[in-house]
Formats: sequence, C-alpha cells, structure tokens
Amino acid sequence: MTDRMELLEAALDTLPDGIGLLNHAGETVFWNQAAESITGYAGIDLMGHPAPDGLEPLLESGSAPSPLTPREAQRESRRSVVQFRHKFGHVVPVIVNALTLNNGLGERIGAAVVFHPVESLDALPKSQDGGAADEQGARADLLERLQIEYDDFRRGGAPLGVLRITVDQAQPLRKTHGSAACQSMLEKVYYALAHGLRPGEEIGYWSNDGFLVIAHERSEEMLAEHAKTLAGLARTADFRWWGDRVSLTASIGAAQAASDSHENLADLLRRAREAMENSIREGGNRATIAARAGSEDRAQEDSPCLPS
Repeated sequence: MTDRMELLEAALDTLPDGIGLLNHAGETVFWNQAAESITGYAGIDLMGHPAPDGLEPLLESGSAPSPLTPREAQRESRRSVVQFRHKFGHVVPVIVNALTLNNGLGERIGAAVVFHPVESLDALPKSQDGGAADEQGARADLLERLQIEYDDFRRGGAPLGVLRITVDQAQPLRKTHGSAACQSMLEKVYYALAHGLRPGEEIGYWSNDGFLVIAHERSEEMLAEHAKTLAGLARTADFRWWGDRVSLTASIGAAQAASDSHENLADLLRRAREAMENSIREGGNRATIAARAGSEDRAQEDSPCLPS
C-alpha cells in the first residue's frame, strides 16, 4: 500500500495544476508541488490543518456538503473562478474544479480541488487551429494594457519598465518532446516568476518561448535588480518530464521608459527585446538592462549558467 501511495503522490506532483485533498473535517491531507508554487504555501505547513485565512476561498470551494444524492455527488464537479490571497499577500484568481469524495457506502469522506491561475494558457479558450489565435489574442490583450500604462506614464503617472523573458530551454524542449512538454514547462516558469512580482505588476505570455512583465520600478538600477531576482526565480521552477527533472534558466532583457526621451512604446519594446537577445548571445541565464540610446547594454548577471 505504501508503494502505491508513493507512486500516486509522485504522479500527482508531475501535473501542472494545483491539487489539494481535504478530509471530511476540511483539513488538508495532500498538497502537490504545483499547489505549492501557485499559492506559496508548502504542503508540510498545511497538513492536518484547516485552510489559512488567505486560502479559505480556494479550499472551501470544495468543502461544502453536497446537496446531491451519494451516487450523483461522486461524479459531480463544481467549476468556478475563485480569488485567494497568496502567502506573500497578493490576490491570485484561479479556475477551480471542486469534487466531493464519497466512499463505497455513499458517505462523504472529503473533497478534492484542482486549480490553475486564470492567466495560464490552459485557462484560455482553445481555438481550432491549435492555439495560435489564442496566443495572439493573449499578446494583444497584454499589449493593450501596456499601451494604457505607457500613456499614463507619459502623462506623469507611475514609472514604467518592461521585461522581456525567454526560457532558454523552450526551443530545444519543443523540438525533442513536442509542444505539450514546452507548454507544461512554461507554466511552471510562469508560476515561479509570478511569485516575484511587485504589487501592480503584470505578467503575460508574449511568445512561444516566454513572457513580458510590465513593471513600475523607480529607476533603471532597481529594474535591473528586479530582473536579476526573476532570473533567479526561473531557476527554481521544478519541471519534470517523464520523471526526469529539467533544469531551467531564463534570459531577460529590461528597458526603463524615460520621461526625457522621445521614444515611443515600440522603441521601448525593441530595446527590451534587444537586451534579451544580448542575454541569449551571452549564453543565457542572465539579465541585461537596456541602456538609453547611444550607450551599450549592461549585463546584470555575467556568470555562466548555474547548475540547479
């Protein structure tokens, strides 16, 4: 029995969705690695305890007694959008599938919740062409938000910076294991990066290989340090494919908008992309801050790729 349980837990830990199991008293009895990444709460902190204040909306979505008959309740899944508070304080909207669990006698023994952030790729409607239109739509939405932020900055609003991020292993993994493996990997990195965002920042999928972050650091130096932090978080993403752990790194390009510059939003994005490409040329696993016109980009992490 122990071997079967260990095998089951290992299998659930490979899934990109967060999975939590609750007993009849609403206490957590299982919390997979994706759930830890999405919520910030380690399984060891939750075992045998009711939901912390911040997680109550998420876990209670699966703990209410079912009004259905025992046989119906075994099959019924309740799908909803829930907002909970991450361990670091920010609010995370997720799509939750909650399932009441009954034993063979029809008695309720607990509940299961399966969840993923609303912003993740698999939360988007799937198109008939395999997802290309969805990716373009997600990028268009993020670009629209970025344009609003840029216009506000030009009117004297909050400072603005952009971070272009590509996962160094994305293209090789897609070639060797296919798009499903690559998407699963990107979701792991997405969760890791999202934990390092400041309040008010936004991250979104920008390409087949990575993301764009809208940041509000007050200076180029602070943006550069933020980029270094995110590069480090990318290395913590625990991605496994067919049981093998794949070490991940990211190449980041950061560009800070300047109020005394005549550049437009396209120029800002171009500088961030060129800085990212410079990080790639230097071997990846680093962040490069794009200097203003006439200056050279400054690499913020010049070490070679670090082992995980």
